[in-house]
Amino acid sequence: QVQLVESGGGLVQPGGSLRLSCAASGRPFSNYHMGWFRQGPGKERVFVAGSSASGRSTYYVDSKKGRFTISRDNAKNMVYLQMNSLKPEDTAVYYCAASLNSWTRSNEYNSFGQGTQVTVSS
Repeated sequence: QVQLVESGGGLVQPGGSLRLSCAASGRPFSNYHMGWFRQGPGKERVFVAGSSASGRSTYYVDSKKGRFTISRDNAKNMVYLQMNSLKPEDTAVYYCAASLNSWTRSNEYNSFGQGTQVTVSS
């Protein structure tokens, strides 16, 4: 199974940007579709965005289109989530996830990192 470690979270003002990173190890990274999930305070974990194993195809939950961008570097075993125009409601723990089967179906992701906290507040 692939191991995932997220980084890059922190405190940011509304309207600001953050780039989250996720380092993968343990299995050939290029075999895995990768995604990002988030869990806000008192809420369930939800799917945010996914990338195909090659990186050529991406998928976003509708409300994140235009503000969030998922990308990956297979040579470095890394996946990223660029977040722009952040809002207080984006406050959550963000999780990197891996799937062998799909980059668009949230229930196909079965490996998760420990998460990184993002807080959007003035």
